[in-house]
Amino acid sequence: MQKSAFAGLVVVSALLVSSISIFAQTPKSGAGAPPKVASEQDIQLLREDIRAQRKQITASNMTLTPDEATKFWPIYDQYIQETIKVNDERWAMIKDYAANYDSLTDQHAQDYVKRSVAIDQQLTALRARYVSMFQKVVSPKKSAQWYQIDRRLDLLINLQLAALIPVADTTK
Repeated sequence: MQKSAFAGLVVVSALLVSSISIFAQTPKSGAGAPPKVASEQDIQLLREDIRAQRKQITASNMTLTPDEATKFWPIYDQYIQETIKVNDERWAMIKDYAANYDSLTDQHAQDYVKRSVAIDQQLTALRARYVSMFQKVVSPKKSAQWYQIDRRLDLLINLQLAALIPVADTTK
């Protein structure tokens, strides 16, 4: 499992690293050229690629019987649909932060932190709720395995996002 998971994580990581930066404060490319900012379509395609890779990594690291798979994957797809809603909030928050980065006020910084914490809590609560749903169709061990895989993938995605998002500038 570890080799397969690592290979999958590398793929997801490469998807994120090779994507176009969505942040306007990235260094300019060329003489006076504005930075390249991802369109909504670029962001949606990236998110779809990540979801596809996430499912592929999960599938390659879980040993499900045909009967378990028949019950597991519909719940997994439902879980992903719910995470999309929460991650829509995350993307909106990141875009708002990027748009206001150069004029970040104390109030906006405080709001950003509150929104970020709330989103993290929603995702954690969602994952915890689905563990019990998965335990109804697969063993607690396999549910724990799914939890670990999903959490690690989310941590990797968050790490990649963090690398793209500049830390608040306190000198302004």
